[in-house]
Amino acid sequence: MARLIVVGGGAAGFFGAIAAARTNPKLEVIILEAGKTFLSKVKISGGGRCNVTHHCFDPVELVKAYPRGQRELRGAFSQFQPQDMIAWLKAEGVNLKTEADGRMFPVTDDSETIIRAFLAAATRAKIQCRTGAVVQSIIQDETGQFQVNLKGGDRLFADFILLATGSHPSGHRLATTLGHKIIPPQPSLFTFQINDPRLQGLAGVSVPGATVSIKLDKKKKLEQMGPLLITHWGLSGPAVLKLSAWGARTLAEHRYTMLLTVNWLPDINPETLRQDIQTFKTQHPKKKITTLAPVDIPKRLWQSLTQAAGISPDQNWADLSKKQLNVLCQELTQGQYNIQGKGVFKDEFVTCGGVSLKEVNFKTLESRRCPGLFFAGEVLDIDGITGGFNFQSAWTTSWLAGQAIAQNIH
Repeated sequence: MARLIVVGGGAAGFFGAIAAARTNPKLEVIILEAGKTFLSKVKISGGGRCNVTHHCFDPVELVKAYPRGQRELRGAFSQFQPQDMIAWLKAEGVNLKTEADGRMFPVTDDSETIIRAFLAAATRAKIQCRTGAVVQSIIQDETGQFQVNLKGGDRLFADFILLATGSHPSGHRLATTLGHKIIPPQPSLFTFQINDPRLQGLAGVSVPGATVSIKLDKKKKLEQMGPLLITHWGLSGPAVLKLSAWGARTLAEHRYTMLLTVNWLPDINPETLRQDIQTFKTQHPKKKITTLAPVDIPKRLWQSLTQAAGISPDQNWADLSKKQLNVLCQELTQGQYNIQGKGVFKDEFVTCGGVSLKEVNFKTLESRRCPGLFFAGEVLDIDGITGGFNFQSAWTTSWLAGQAIAQNIH
């Protein structure tokens, strides 16, 4: 029998192994997981609910959620996309639900539902699953066969290798020894540490739609829009997480110290805002500025921004000076905050970087450097924004790899 060894017992490893074993029963499949448990990232994702995928069924739109890997994934998603994953899970007895923001979870709201489905499918497909199996090296001989050397002295032989180690350095090291270039890994999807008096005491305050941006150079900037959350350490929420993903490399180059511009009112033109405030001033001359706002933002945030504009708590609208008006409009639409570092986003640590995509055939996920070696998931230089996109790229790449491996056997 031909043998496939899958290195990594996470989402991509299991899904690839199952795809290969089901497509060709003549294939012997072994999963080697270095840790004590399988599917550990599946378990903690989405706060333990497992954000399986995203409710976006158009590959052209879907690829827009990937700062790295867009071009390569477009063709891949035409082969296997969220609809296919939903159908696959349904056949395994797992139903999904869609939340308002498009994220999809099992109806049980429990990641164990997904884990049990994968383990059961692997058992039915007669896949051998080993934990505590640390791969120290992989060598390919002149015939194309692989020798897999494990910690402890075990040696296994395989006709195919599927490297699905996630962003763990061990996978990058193995890929390098088999002839691959690694794009240096950097964190993606993180929050911003900002120590600023305007944000102090506002932890928990959120705005449903704000724009955040960083300057790349004098002409270019990166900008993202979405819900924004003030935290004890700075800023978080989808707008910040998306900006951190798209700006991952730039932020790393600047050692996570950059100037962030925040527009708390992106739906209002700055000149219109100025006129609206002037009109409001005329209509409510005797009302206190800090207690009556002309714009729809949280009260505590409004009070903090008026204070930053030099407005005293007992000042009336009639006494608003032109200078104060200018500063207030600036704070509302172009507030500048110093990013002083990065936080983490829950337990869902995502990196950009990994095996260079130029060295991989995206129709099959086979290496262009080492025949018989395949890749899936985050070991590749692919990453998505938050919302189920990282899992979907893992399902897609591993399914394509599993199909290709199984069809290579005669």
